Amino acid sequence: MAPPELLIYEMAENGKNCDQRRVAMSKEQHNGSFTDPSSVHEKKRRDREERQNIVLWRQPLITLQYFSLETLVVLKEWTSKLWHRQSIVVSFLLLLAALVATYYVEGAHQQYVQRIEKQFLLYAYWIGLGILSSVGLGTGLHTFLLYLGPHIASVTLAAYECNSVNFPEPPYPDQIICPDEEGTEGAISLWSIISKVRIEACMWGIGTAIGELPPYFMARAARLSGAEPDDEEYQEFEEMLEHAEAAQRVSPYSPGCPGTHSVDQAGLELRNPPASASQGGSAGITADFASRAKLAVQKLVQKVGFFGILACASIPNPLFDLAGITCGHFLVPFWTFFGATLIGKAIIKMHIQKIFVIVTFSKHIVEQMVAFIGAVPGIGPSLQKPFQEYLEAQRQKLHHRSEAGTPQGENWLSWMFEKLVVAMVCYFILSIINSMAQSYAKRIQQRLNSEEKTK
Repeated sequence: MAPPELLIYEMAENGKNCDQRRVAMSKEQHNGSFTDPSSVHEKKRRDREERQNIVLWRQPLITLQYFSLETLVVLKEWTSKLWHRQSIVVSFLLLLAALVATYYVEGAHQQYVQRIEKQFLLYAYWIGLGILSSVGLGTGLHTFLLYLGPHIASVTLAAYECNSVNFPEPPYPDQIICPDEEGTEGAISLWSIISKVRIEACMWGIGTAIGELPPYFMARAARLSGAEPDDEEYQEFEEMLEHAEAAQRVSPYSPGCPGTHSVDQAGLELRNPPASASQGGSAGITADFASRAKLAVQKLVQKVGFFGILACASIPNPLFDLAGITCGHFLVPFWTFFGATLIGKAIIKMHIQKIFVIVTFSKHIVEQMVAFIGAVPGIGPSLQKPFQEYLEAQRQKLHHRSEAGTPQGENWLSWMFEKLVVAMVCYFILSIINSMAQSYAKRIQQRLNSEEKTK
């Protein structure tokens, strides 16, 4: 137990500090330099709601106008950046001219050119789809559900039907047909199908890893420069950090100062509650599930490092953007972040998703699902028929019998899937238009706010 003299000295110092804080607060309020945090947050909330109303189905003319202006602004910014990197642009153009000349000039090298072209287009296609899935344009395009997943499912169904994965190339991968010499029954294994789709899946995974780089670079540049980026996710991340720090540290306006209140860095007013309220636990900041999940991801990445990033990247994780922002903010080395992201997304997560799709569309599982649909009382047989017709049509295509035999009418399942793909792509494009229009609206709001501050 501390001596009485020491306790008296600490109480006197605490009272002195409290008086100094009261004087400082009264001076700030008297000089007009004290800004009410609640009004700042309310202003931000109103601005955000105003931007969210700028969408094509509510304000089409303004949305298209802002989208066009934002496109011009972005093009101007990129043109300025390229103009200041003329040596890189000239080098790229010279390399492109050399490649074009090599591609069109006849010679013995054309067989290698065609092979490289085929592989390059295949890799670029799947990497591009992976980037679109995670880069954060608009709502994001779910290319696994629309492209890679159906491709793996088609290969799985064809492998069990043909008893082989040695599909003729061409037309594979554009079209799958059984080889002339079919394999023996039961020769297909899970590993053989995984190996057949490994390149497409890994390229898609590499694309998703590349798409996670913009949040990392944005947060890293903001931390190094000290500037506040024009990104709401990063601002939300900083507020979350400030909330966590406020919960862990002792507030400078401590509970020992009766009658005082403080405002933490996030702008939340922290009042000294009475003892009954503090015992009831109602004085803290109650975070919803999403906020707690984001905080858990941030702590995991910050404390565990490489293996924390790897764990977040190895599972389907819609909050992985926060991991990139966290790594950029805390200046995690690039290859630590990208290496863990690449291993997690292109190898671990990709194999988990491949195995799930392959097992789901294996022969006996598909047969059980079709039988289960037929067992539904009343509507079962009518629902089962189109599935059976679709599977039979796919078998005929695999065995070169699409021209003869039963008439090849368009199955309503394939028709619905095609329309779903078109609808999702159109919505993705609309979301990009809305997002760019809202970005331009944010530019206007920031300019108006800066003009108000300078008045």
